[in-house]
Amino acid sequence: MVKTNCTIISNFIFLGFTHYPKVEIFIFVLCLLIYLITLLGNIILISVSILDSHLHTPMYFFLSNLSFLDIWYTSSALTPMVANFVAGENSISFSGCAAQMYFSLAMGSTECVLLSMMAYDRYVAICNPLRYPIIMNRRVCAHIAAGSWVTGCLTALVETMSVLQLSLCGNNTINHFTCEILAVLKLVYVDTSMAQLIMLVISILLLPMPMLLICISYAFILSNILRISSVHGRSKAFSTCAAHLTVVVLFYGTALSMYLKPSAVESQEIDKFMALVYAGLTPMLNPIIYSLRNKEVKMAVKKCAFFIPSCK
Repeated sequence: MVKTNCTIISNFIFLGFTHYPKVEIFIFVLCLLIYLITLLGNIILISVSILDSHLHTPMYFFLSNLSFLDIWYTSSALTPMVANFVAGENSISFSGCAAQMYFSLAMGSTECVLLSMMAYDRYVAICNPLRYPIIMNRRVCAHIAAGSWVTGCLTALVETMSVLQLSLCGNNTINHFTCEILAVLKLVYVDTSMAQLIMLVISILLLPMPMLLICISYAFILSNILRISSVHGRSKAFSTCAAHLTVVVLFYGTALSMYLKPSAVESQEIDKFMALVYAGLTPMLNPIIYSLRNKEVKMAVKKCAFFIPSCK
């Protein structure tokens, strides 16, 4: 039965980590540090990828896209929390919550698709090195990147609208530090089965299916690497693949535990800490794991320091 005395919600209150007063300040400092490192690392990676012509390759083109969306992803999730903590507030407007939910979902969904496309890029580079420049030409790379962004943004729009069109009234306290879609869904009074079905279908399309593509790609990659006679070549290939797999395990592992766990499992407090991992820790580690430890990027950073002409 639909409630007739429904008070329309104009703003939401975050509980955040108020249940842990002894560590709340530590979490704030940690999130601020993670955010600053994320900005610095990803901006450096984007800059050197643009400025150094030696990094004008499909791999670094996709990494630049990944860094760009990681900046937006972390900003949408952590910036409001940090700002509220500094201002001594813990609220957000309805429109602000809708925007935060959409951007977080859009960036996360885009990353799911982009990581699988990057696995395909590594497959072509290692298993078909002679045809790599032809298969992964600029046009193909642009289409892959655009397809990842369009897919992420459209699926996020569908998920966001499926929740916001439901009756949100009365209780406006979100047991989270951000407008995470599952936390907001708990405030809905009416039947949410259709919204949950939409989220389940999209989650399956964006989590297990890309992971399957990644697993298939790396099965071929591993088989090909083991046939490389050069120890140096084998080591370099393993290093590149290990970096990508590390990011995949961190990102997909936490996302799967959040969005595909049984509905009967109630773990809101654990979900908050898991959200910190995939919304903060993973974007921070991406540039470090992927590229800032690579010799190519280190040389590019040194050359591009203070915008030396040799960088052009």
